[in-house]
Amino acid sequence: MKVIILAGGSGTRLWPLSRDRYPKQFIKLQGDQPSLFQETFARSLLIADIDDIYVVTNEKYKFLVMGAVEEMGYDYKESNILSEPEAKNTLPAIYAGVYEVSKKNSDSVVVFPSDHKILKSIDFAEVIRSSEKLTKENIITFGIQPDGPNTGYGYISPGKENLNGFMVEEFKEKPDYDTAVSYIQKGYFWNSGIFMFNSDFFIKEVKTHAEEIHNAFDSSEGIEEAFSKIKEKISIDYGIMEKSENVAVVPVDIGWNDLGSFDAFYDVFEKDENKNIVDSSNIVFDSKNNYIHSESGKLVAAVGVEDLIVVDNRDALLICKKDQSQKVKDVVETLKSKNDLRTAYHVQDYRPWGHYKVLEEEKDSFKIKRIKINQGKKISYQLHHHRSEHWIVVKGMAKVTIEGSESFVSAGESIFIKTGQKHRLENPGKTPLEIIEVQMGEYLEEDDIVRFDQ
Repeated sequence: MKVIILAGGSGTRLWPLSRDRYPKQFIKLQGDQPSLFQETFARSLLIADIDDIYVVTNEKYKFLVMGAVEEMGYDYKESNILSEPEAKNTLPAIYAGVYEVSKKNSDSVVVFPSDHKILKSIDFAEVIRSSEKLTKENIITFGIQPDGPNTGYGYISPGKENLNGFMVEEFKEKPDYDTAVSYIQKGYFWNSGIFMFNSDFFIKEVKTHAEEIHNAFDSSEGIEEAFSKIKEKISIDYGIMEKSENVAVVPVDIGWNDLGSFDAFYDVFEKDENKNIVDSSNIVFDSKNNYIHSESGKLVAAVGVEDLIVVDNRDALLICKKDQSQKVKDVVETLKSKNDLRTAYHVQDYRPWGHYKVLEEEKDSFKIKRIKINQGKKISYQLHHHRSEHWIVVKGMAKVTIEGSESFVSAGESIFIKTGQKHRLENPGKTPLEIIEVQMGEYLEEDDIVRFDQ
């Protein structure tokens, strides 16, 4: 059995926790607990060998995938990570994984989104194994028994019984409240967005119902060329599931939640006696039914409030009523229309070598960062035309190269890089390296960097 993990989504409904550069599937939403992506990878290992797990993601998330798996203690082949050159929705992404699987042999394939919460992974693995016979002539979607009339999910109308599932009569789009109530009364399921099929059968269905995608991969040398030939963005639901006559739904009770909004987030995680989800560092009096989150070192005190979502980051504060959290996506769209970078970046940004956090900045004057470089990692050899940099080592030892000359800088020591000098910072040690970087100059954005290697 093979697994395809989809890890390319941006999770705008969980802004400002989730941003384009660091979306919700990679965030540790509960302190040091695994991220949603790590939970998905661990779930995949219950049904497939590590070499049979493929991750389809955006190129800019590739290092986040590698870092997350490495943190779990696994040695994972980089060739199993398939990078989309641009987002084309779920059908091209899934087909890219299936096309890779088909190079080896025909096999059963399970498709997991990487941003879902599933509380009963072992039970789900058993259902998946018992459903394999149904994939011989059907594409399976797993249906969730609704616990209420949710308007944020698509619905599935089940028809004739087939083995441990039902043939799908119809897919229904996200309904209004009254329609959702009627769907539940008729015995409909929520559409989980988790799929299972035989790889050869799926290729045949794509050739029948989405020939452009089939031909794009069949006539290309790799994923980048194939994606360039696909003209429209298309979901698997619209492209295949709603058109095929060979679709089955298998009902599952797995503690599923897609965490598509803060309301969904609130439903999943542990609450105190007043039904608040609140960080231990924050203070709450006479308040109930709230989700309150702040970044480390930031205190939030709440008094006499109910049914609120409060997310306080250093660069953005979100306050909304719990039943309005679906509209957070509208906030993100408004910010994007203004080219506001806070939709893409946290003050802490993650890179292949580690991460940095902006501590202070003044436009066209200075910027102060705290930079962490993981053991054995290095920043590209580069120069800046419009700024100088002063590095102060606070932990570990840095190996610094300036214009080809190497030196070592220990904790408590510093070094200065002039404007226009080629330089590199690397961590030769076995523990993380941390420095404070002070940038001085008139132009402090990424466009000022000239890289000589990667």
